[in-house]
Amino acid sequence: MSIQETLDALERMLLSKRIDERAFSLQRQGRMGTYSAVRGQEASVVGSSLALDPSVDWIVPQYRELPALLRHGLSIEGFLSYWKGNSEAARIPDGVKVLPPQIGLAAQLPHAVGLAWGLQLQGDPGAVMTFIGDGGSSEGDFHESLNLAGVMKAPVVFLLQNNGWAISTPRSKQSAADTFASRGEGYGVPSILVDGNDLFAVSAAAREAVGRAKSGEGPTLIESQTYRLGAHNTADDPSKYVDSGEKLQWEELDPIPRVISYLRARDAITDAEIDDIEARNEAEVARAVDVLDTIGPASAETLFDHVSSTMSIRLRRQRDQILKGASR
Repeated sequence: MSIQETLDALERMLLSKRIDERAFSLQRQGRMGTYSAVRGQEASVVGSSLALDPSVDWIVPQYRELPALLRHGLSIEGFLSYWKGNSEAARIPDGVKVLPPQIGLAAQLPHAVGLAWGLQLQGDPGAVMTFIGDGGSSEGDFHESLNLAGVMKAPVVFLLQNNGWAISTPRSKQSAADTFASRGEGYGVPSILVDGNDLFAVSAAAREAVGRAKSGEGPTLIESQTYRLGAHNTADDPSKYVDSGEKLQWEELDPIPRVISYLRARDAITDAEIDDIEARNEAEVARAVDVLDTIGPASAETLFDHVSSTMSIRLRRQRDQILKGASR
């Protein structure tokens, strides 16, 4: 990565951190719903997204990949509208090659493989990157998707963010395998284990994987070993299950100070320039929140929009009951 690419990546990482801080505040004020922060995983998300060309490549996210989605063309207010519950305001704009966030663990992976297979059949030059957490890799969809991707040599990259926790379940209780990356071998999927808090290592691994996908060599599984420095989401209290000493050890490996140290060692950034980046990010987040505040919460009726082309009698009855209760 060039110095300029590294500076751009740092700005995205700092923007992600600022959005996390503001989103947490908005949730606590009742201005937004549950939110899942990226904090601690910025290098994993930003580094992997740098391998993608937003004009041809697709992202199929879980729910903790905000800076990658912003780079691909999503707006801050659009993303936060999703957590506010307004599906119309959160609609992915035309031309932005991103699928909606997926809350159901690993449920997005079959779609990612299908999308990649479709690009392959159409002779499209793009590749697909899909994100999954360590907990999601215990779901059947994960294994079925790797198997199909391996068989079809689909141009898809599985970016598994191993942040140490599946909500409150530690890595040690999820799998007896030495690494999650080793699971790819059983499906004929080349796998890479990388330091997820090292921006440059993640970027290099992702570029290699995307290059393989686009050259017809098929899928890759990347296990990015990182750490969730905050809560699983705003409904979680990690103090009940995370050892404070463990967290302190990982805070020393915070990816943002690592990138800043790298740039300072090369006289490529000053404190004043960091302050300028922070000021720009603060202004952009403030602008997005102003827009978000003009977006009303979703109505009860919108829960049933886009569920099916023809509403069943049972679903219509449920809708009528909910709307009747909401009107009281």
